[in-house]
Amino acid sequence: MEILLCNDDGYYSKGIKALESAFSDIANLTIVAPETNCSGASSSLTIKNPLRIRKFQDNGYYVNGTPCDCIHLAATTICHRRPDLIISGINLGANLGDDVLYSGTVGAAMGGRFIGVPCLAISIVDRKPVYLDTAVEVARNLVEFLIKKPKVPAKTLNINVPDIPIESLQGYSITRLGNRSIPDLFKPDKDLFGENVYWLGPPPPPKDASEGTDFFAIEQNCVSITPLISDFTDHSVNEDLQKWMGDQLICCLLYTSDAADE
Repeated sequence: MEILLCNDDGYYSKGIKALESAFSDIANLTIVAPETNCSGASSSLTIKNPLRIRKFQDNGYYVNGTPCDCIHLAATTICHRRPDLIISGINLGANLGDDVLYSGTVGAAMGGRFIGVPCLAISIVDRKPVYLDTAVEVARNLVEFLIKKPKVPAKTLNINVPDIPIESLQGYSITRLGNRSIPDLFKPDKDLFGENVYWLGPPPPPKDASEGTDFFAIEQNCVSITPLISDFTDHSVNEDLQKWMGDQLICCLLYTSDAADE
């Protein structure tokens, strides 16, 4: 089995090193990860600077770009064979609810969707985890399950693991994304010259942590598994939106048609 490992914490992160140790006996591993911490990079690509690939071990490379850059370069330039599975992580810190919009860990997994293989984004919910081995064991269990049943219905899974001993886990839950409260993200400060600066603060608490959400699963000491898609279209309101636009939409279409005829 060919597994591509990536992350957003950087190639030196203990999370990705733990995954390497966990899978070295059951898969051929290729590691392609950012040179530096790229938390918050989402699915962004580097467009204004050239990218450089550097080898740091026999099967490991780092890139001076984003997690999604790493996935694209791995698929098109580095990997000699298409991976059977992409794993992004283990991220040190939760990626719950709205976090997936910003997360470089999730961004790397979403970036791998065009390859057509399962992609896992794995996070442990504490930034300074005590039980990283729990997330490693969860990752190993899921990969072994994928080997037995490779036709997974979803291509991208966002997985969050509580920072608790493995024996304290209450199981695995298939979840939907919750959402956080209105963010008060930036904290004001002063630099050495007395100028205003702003620091990114901690994520706000959840607003929707109801049963079925990823937040709820973590509160219940369960592993949260959320299937993700890249289609941001809100299909549920298409018909209502057409009704709301009404004659205005028809006029726009007629105007466009008349202009094309001229």
